[in-house]
Amino acid sequence: MKRLSTILLLAASAVASAQSAPGPAPRPTIPPVDRNILHVQVILDKLGFGPGVLDGRGGQTLTNALLGFQESRGLPRTGEPDAATLRALYPYRAARPTIQVTLDGAAFRGPFINPLPTEYVDQAKLDTMAYTRPLEGLAERFHTTPQALIALNRPGMRIAPGVKIVVPNALPTSRAYPADATPTWRTTLASLNVDAAVPQAERIEVLKSRGILRVLGSDGRLLSQYTATIGSARDPLPLGNWKVLHVSPNPDWKMNPAILKGVSDDTPSQIIPPGPNNPVGVVWIDLSKEHYGIHGTPDPAKIGVAQSNGCVRLTNWDAARIALMVKGGTPVIFRA
Repeated sequence: MKRLSTILLLAASAVASAQSAPGPAPRPTIPPVDRNILHVQVILDKLGFGPGVLDGRGGQTLTNALLGFQESRGLPRTGEPDAATLRALYPYRAARPTIQVTLDGAAFRGPFINPLPTEYVDQAKLDTMAYTRPLEGLAERFHTTPQALIALNRPGMRIAPGVKIVVPNALPTSRAYPADATPTWRTTLASLNVDAAVPQAERIEVLKSRGILRVLGSDGRLLSQYTATIGSARDPLPLGNWKVLHVSPNPDWKMNPAILKGVSDDTPSQIIPPGPNNPVGVVWIDLSKEHYGIHGTPDPAKIGVAQSNGCVRLTNWDAARIALMVKGGTPVIFRA
């Protein structure tokens, strides 16, 4: 126990340093993954307090996750892995920061589209908004980035069926997905290592000022919390009380210039096909506020950093997890 306590204490120091110290000048090499920070991220991710991508680096998404975890456990909300928080995390230490996996052929079947078109008119001609390469798909499967996978292994890492690689420990405790889930949706959930063992949400709260989405239970207790990209100055979040209408797995997306600010009205509308790189990711949770929803993203590393067209954007794996927690009629409250 002394050794594990030391590891978590090192994580506290590493996280605090990463979150408070000025970052070094950009380097041409991929920075190493801090396994102590990664251990904290992995535990929080498994508990439903999404730290964003599992990359062994500090930042606002990790701070948000710690704040949510602390609130759920009745701890002082410091946003740091302080002594009380480390004690609360300690029972989950068996979730090691990394695991070694042997790549199977499924990771390489594709289709892959590289380069992926950037213009809507060209995207609309595709059959799917697929991953660009196997490494991108592997990164999303383990809730991380291609850069972090390379750092966990080695530059020039070889990926092929039968090869063993080190990945963040994002494996779920259960893949017993709902009986009414379609085969395609089950495949998507499994490919993103989405845990089927999730509580049901009594209501969802989105806090614009904090950039977070909160899942609350019937007793008002905080069950899960995730950093989200929430609107922009041009497309602000529509504050108010709404509700979930339905969940659309693997949706296509209609690019409608009439409702997209910054897009010329004479631009032809386009239907962008489904896929993980679709602008709304792998799932659309439709809300009673017309044209608004909670959805995924093609760029998980930018959650909480980039802006959205007014909707609530999450990583694909977090959006999919929330989709399992809600149903038609679940209240969704947008607060300032």
